[in-house]
Amino acid sequence: MLYDSHSQLQGTHRHPLHVDIAQAPYRALIGVGGIGAGSFFALKGNHTLGREESRLGHFLPRRDYCKLHIICHYVQTLLGPSFATIPIGKVGEDEIGVRLLHEMREAGLDTRYVQIAPGLQTLFSFCFIYPDGSGGNLTTDDSACAHVDAAYVRMAETEFARFAGRGIALAAPEVPLAARQTLLELGTRHRMLRVASFATGELAEAIQLGMLHHTDLLALNQSEAAAFAHRAAEEHTPAVIAHAAAERLMQLRPGAWLTVTAGAHGSWSWDGHTMVHRPAIPVTAVSTAGAGDAFLAGVLVGLVARLPLHQAHELGALVAAHAVTSPHTINKETDRVALWQLAEAFRVPLSEAVRHLLTP
Repeated sequence: MLYDSHSQLQGTHRHPLHVDIAQAPYRALIGVGGIGAGSFFALKGNHTLGREESRLGHFLPRRDYCKLHIICHYVQTLLGPSFATIPIGKVGEDEIGVRLLHEMREAGLDTRYVQIAPGLQTLFSFCFIYPDGSGGNLTTDDSACAHVDAAYVRMAETEFARFAGRGIALAAPEVPLAARQTLLELGTRHRMLRVASFATGELAEAIQLGMLHHTDLLALNQSEAAAFAHRAAEEHTPAVIAHAAAERLMQLRPGAWLTVTAGAHGSWSWDGHTMVHRPAIPVTAVSTAGAGDAFLAGVLVGLVARLPLHQAHELGALVAAHAVTSPHTINKETDRVALWQLAEAFRVPLSEAVRHLLTP
């Protein structure tokens, strides 16, 4: 059976998983991180773009979103309206910011703490892609996201108090570390599950600031895990890097959990005692951008559903696999029905607990 997300799944979205939020250990996710958009530009010619070169190319019909928005979207749509997803951030006073706010509200997110910042622009990334699939991006460093500070995060403390002992505090990249540190500290104060992700260049400072002491689950990609473990990514296999990252986490934060994503090489989860690897599901990827964020969202949804980390890892891998069947960094067709169809089409081995969440 061939799997075609676009032909099979029209009209099937917005079917949440079978999760009883009233009985769930977590009733809300409160997160801080990047909210923005971007464009993709396909360059002609594989040679590296020169400093003063003018190169032809064309824009690709893809919509790009930033990390907090991606994670929150999947968490909200997969858990349904009974679960509260509360992003904290800022967008600019521009057309892009207004559109993103509309899309977040349409997905059911509580956007009371997403401010339109007068005089500022929404975070924007210009991604260029060579014919061989490699590329890079240029991202604004003076956007509204850069103005999300500790004081702004503290404005949402009433939400932390409201969900004390039964919430998830998520600190995602693309806003200053100070804001993310404050969010994790609020998560500690209000007895929440604390989840963090850091870009490669931020890891050393984050460790120095003691942010890992306020982190229960650290989510990294292969490059970030290599930097965290002081390994050269090009000299070691993803498996070696994942195990080395777990060893370092044991030294810095004993008992904390870890996830590592490595694209076609699959993903790893460490629950403080055991490392588990899951191979990538062999879907035809239209775009892998945003797959790691979709993976983390799936893991968090699994934890809300009372799954242990390694079973939540199953769900994360499934959500990531469906995400990459879309050209956009948020696949708005991802829901329970779509995930069940994908698992059936590829005969993905799933635990009974995960199957129960997905069955029609």
